[in-house]
Amino acid sequence: MQKLQLYIEGERLDLFKDEAVSLTQTIQNVKDVSKIFTSFSKTFSLPASKNNNKIFKHYYNFDIVDGFDARTKKAGTIELNEIPFKSGRIKLEGVGLKNNSPYIYKITFFGNTVELPDLIGADKLGSLPFSDAAYIKDYDWLSIRNGLDGAANALITPLITHTQRLYYDSNVPGVDNLYYDSSLQQGVVWNQLKYALRLYEIILEIELKYDILFSRDFFSTTNPTFYNLYMWLHRKSGAVAPSSQVVSYTSILENWTGTTLYITKGYSTVTIPQSTVTLPNRILFNVLELTPTDLTIPYVVVISLNGSPIYTSPKDVGVRSFTDAIIPVANGVYTVSVQHSVAITFSSVTWEFDGEIRNPSTVAWNETVTVSSASLTEVVTFVVSEQIPDVSIMEFLNGLFKMFNLVAYVNDSNTIVVRPLEASSGINYSYYTSADINGEDAPVSYDISSYVDVSKGDVDIALPYKEIFYQYEGVGSFLAKQHNQLFGLDWGGLKYIGGTETDGTGGINYNASTEVYNVKIPFEHFKYERILDAYNSDSTTIQWGYSVNENQQAYIGKPLIFYAIKQVGGTTFNFVVDSSTHNPQFDYWIPSNSLYLNPATGTQNLNFNLEINEYTSSTAFTGTLFGNYHSEYIVDVFNESRRITKVTAYLPLRILYKFKLNDTFVINTQSYLINSITTNLQDGKSEMELLNKVQ
Repeated sequence: MQKLQLYIEGERLDLFKDEAVSLTQTIQNVKDVSKIFTSFSKTFSLPASKNNNKIFKHYYNFDIVDGFDARTKKAGTIELNEIPFKSGRIKLEGVGLKNNSPYIYKITFFGNTVELPDLIGADKLGSLPFSDAAYIKDYDWLSIRNGLDGAANALITPLITHTQRLYYDSNVPGVDNLYYDSSLQQGVVWNQLKYALRLYEIILEIELKYDILFSRDFFSTTNPTFYNLYMWLHRKSGAVAPSSQVVSYTSILENWTGTTLYITKGYSTVTIPQSTVTLPNRILFNVLELTPTDLTIPYVVVISLNGSPIYTSPKDVGVRSFTDAIIPVANGVYTVSVQHSVAITFSSVTWEFDGEIRNPSTVAWNETVTVSSASLTEVVTFVVSEQIPDVSIMEFLNGLFKMFNLVAYVNDSNTIVVRPLEASSGINYSYYTSADINGEDAPVSYDISSYVDVSKGDVDIALPYKEIFYQYEGVGSFLAKQHNQLFGLDWGGLKYIGGTETDGTGGINYNASTEVYNVKIPFEHFKYERILDAYNSDSTTIQWGYSVNENQQAYIGKPLIFYAIKQVGGTTFNFVVDSSTHNPQFDYWIPSNSLYLNPATGTQNLNFNLEINEYTSSTAFTGTLFGNYHSEYIVDVFNESRRITKVTAYLPLRILYKFKLNDTFVINTQSYLINSITTNLQDGKSEMELLNKVQ
């Protein structure tokens, strides 16, 4: 019998002597292949002892000020025989009463990986700082062109139009014709294009905001499968701003200064942390004052939270003060923008806050941030936080995890290790490989034959599904929709059917199960077009994305993820500046679903199914998401020899302390992967679901 100790935020909790505490551990559960799990316990009870009442601050008494906050999980540690066993988070579920007095505290223990959704919550990508100057661009023809033919920076301009239907004809002129002729005013109009952001930059911003660290196994600058991915900054359908019809420019105020304690400044934002706007710390009053040098120019003030406007002032002139225009009540990034029809200069902008702290007595505080001067020109500012798709951070991360079948866990150095479940083309490591990454021990094998209770056990079918359907949620763009109409299948999607028998006439599936399992990726998946010369059908080096729906109307869709490939010295096309000016463009970024344009270099791509590649019109790009990241696990699961074996074992402490979920258990010479294991921490009894390794 082991001695169990439980700590919450460094304080030891009292336990019932006879209360069973069971911990379930699993990374990738065969019963739900799209989810990543972590260790967790069933809810168990603690006595309402004097010590526990103190730790939980008499939670049953809701009249207590500054009591225990059960809305958040607290840092916790489990020890066995006074040796650290697991670190994680503890959630207080509630208090049981007897005769109106506390009797038990009900809690649940979670492994560390689950801390990520707790930490991030429902925050959206627009709430990330993006405060570096690299993330704030002018939106004019020159800046867009620099992004179109520039280096592989954080922001580039891919050849994706939001409305314009492009084509190439070396014989007959036309307004949308890309063919370059110095005398013809035709081609792609500059404001049909938008910037795209490298996904790696989003990972860096998540780490910065939440003070976390992902391992650099998969999220790495040396892993082009991930590092070359971009997200199109397409928050609304259609144009960012119509260039020839602009009657108002929006300029974000930048370079806030001032000594701050409760208000944190960014390059172009004022960030107000949650602790300053809710009890016990509160903002009671704030005033925003703008002083222009020309008192006759009208302007509008817009205050945004995480890129979304929450206050828009009337248009007026002169020095303007906004008292309590917005009292911040939510955690996020607040920005101040000015809408103006001509250039305008402000000699100063100040935003003053008054508040109080209760710690435990009430203390007043005052903070002021300032922009000493701001010259706002007639150029639209493209702010990443305001243009990035309106999607939650967790949805973004979950999308990546589903695409690449990633697993995550927290190691001893508090790094969130992220790896593919299985190895792939270009990736020589995975969760189950023996590669020693981040200084961690490689997976090992434990012979547990002598610890297994042979008096009972079960051997079940491994996967209770007829088929698994991998699909992108966003397949509503014009060419992707056209693909579905022609072939009856979603572009890039895959139906995998295992254990299939046919009657020889139509492929009838006699699989014993009738359930279909859907793995949905919350991203847009464009079908791109390599443009041919309409005159002679010759190929160009131009590949293009078209963001319209089946009616060829501007389309928003889901966040678009793609590979960016630089064409250097490619087919020249016309880049239109205005009604009288155009330039030749021969270097440019094209969007692609394949990492490379030549399958001899690499076949990795973003399709689950083996599709005809848009650029080469071949099926040589065999490195699909399913083939590289899902097939080994799923094909094995569907294998007729695969089983789930359920056994009971009494594992010794030397194994309980050390085993990892990517280790192998051996029973009577048969090797097994761990699907899940639930352990009674007092007596070491473990109920295990094991997957036999298939040769």
